[in-house]
Amino acid sequence: MKIAVLDLTEHPLPLLDGMPNVGHQIIAWLSPALPEAALVSYPVNADGAALPDVGDFDGLVVSGSELGVYDDVPWQQPLRDLLRASKRAGKPIFGICFGHQVMADVFGGKAELADTGTVVGARRFETPDGAIDAHVWHKDQVSKVPPGAKVTMSAAHCPVGALEYDFPARSVQFHPEYTQAHLRELFKRGRDKFLKGEEADAAVASFRSADVKADLAAKDTAAFFRENLAET
Repeated sequence: MKIAVLDLTEHPLPLLDGMPNVGHQIIAWLSPALPEAALVSYPVNADGAALPDVGDFDGLVVSGSELGVYDDVPWQQPLRDLLRASKRAGKPIFGICFGHQVMADVFGGKAELADTGTVVGARRFETPDGAIDAHVWHKDQVSKVPPGAKVTMSAAHCPVGALEYDFPARSVQFHPEYTQAHLRELFKRGRDKFLKGEEADAAVASFRSADVKADLAAKDTAAFFRENLAET
């Protein structure tokens, strides 16, 4: 079982020198729950890595990004083409943050800049099984649910917190791969660079009342891939 992890973040150097990039963080988050899979990162936005062909993987993870679905970057249309090809091929897809947004946009919904502004830190989401805390960092949101998809998590600041499709695809607006320690270091290095000081302070304050699990959504995501790849 090969899972392609599309890393669509910039990871600017030397600012983030020595810190793991998002592709590696996703692998570190998911691999303990899915040890039988080979998870391979493609650093598309940082290093210009080519997107894989649909025949190169069994399942797909689409990461977050500093960019939005409306940004004109060289990999935006190829990514959309790959998502459509993956759907046609029945390849399971899991999206995180920007991945959640671009999947909705490609599959008949809509994502756009939200009037809530930048939301960063820890936030609570409601699920059918109760409330969970999760790390978030986004300014865009899914504003229209695609046909055949259902909302499985929501929050006051984010009505479409997670989606489950009527084909093998799921997505979440939050970042299950981020740890609090990693975010604190990002806030320290990126203060007044890509995050305002008051935003960083508010994000750190939000951690005090939150309980974000290290393996948040990992077991469910692993089960999603196993279930949809059982016959391959």
